[in-house]
Parts: sequence; C-alpha cells; structure tokens
Amino acid sequence: MDHYKSPRNKKDVENPNFTSGKNNPSCGDVVNMSGVIEDGKIVDIGFDGSGCVISMAAASMLTEKCKGMSVEEVLKITKDDIIKMVGIELGPNRLHCALLSLETLHKGISSWKKE
Repeated sequence: MDHYKSPRNKKDVENPNFTSGKNNPSCGDVVNMSGVIEDGKIVDIGFDGSGCVISMAAASMLTEKCKGMSVEEVLKITKDDIIKMVGIELGPNRLHCALLSLETLHKGISSWKKE
C-alpha cells in the first residue's frame, strides 16, 4: 500500500533513452515507462499511468529495484521476481496487473537495444 500511496519514481524523465507504454485491456490499467541508460546501466527511470493498487505499486517497486542495474540484469527479471516483490497471493487477473510494468520495461529496453 505504501508504494501505491507514495509511489517512487512516478515522474517524467528528462532526455530518456527509452520510452514504452502498455495497457491491460481487461481492466484498463495503463503504465508508461521511460529511462536513461548510460554505460549499459539504468541511471534514471520513471513511470506514469493509472490503474489499480497492484499495477501502480508494482511499477513503483520495479523502478526502485532497477535503478543502477545493468540492462542485462533488468531483462532477466521474471514473473516470479515480480510475484515475490509484490508479496501477496495473486489470481490470474491480478497477475496481469502486477506484470504490466515489467512487460512495459522489457519492451522499452528491447526497443532501445535495437537502435
């Protein structure tokens, strides 16, 4: 609840190297992410969007975790890592909410790598 009420990194990132957005059509949650990558590491990251407690809290926790990590480390974050980070039992619909930010982040980084 703390990450939902006081989200970390819910901000615009200046001069991002990557941006990405994704929505969950089944519930209407939307997450947009952007970040700055220098020397293969995420040095700044932010998100915005709207949605349920789980999707917004997961985005906040994920951005906190990723600061300072290498791109390769971030791309290795899995569904199980997110479930553990969220720390509560998630049904199928809520799992989609929790994974929205990870999918958005992986999509953004993958696009950056292709450039």
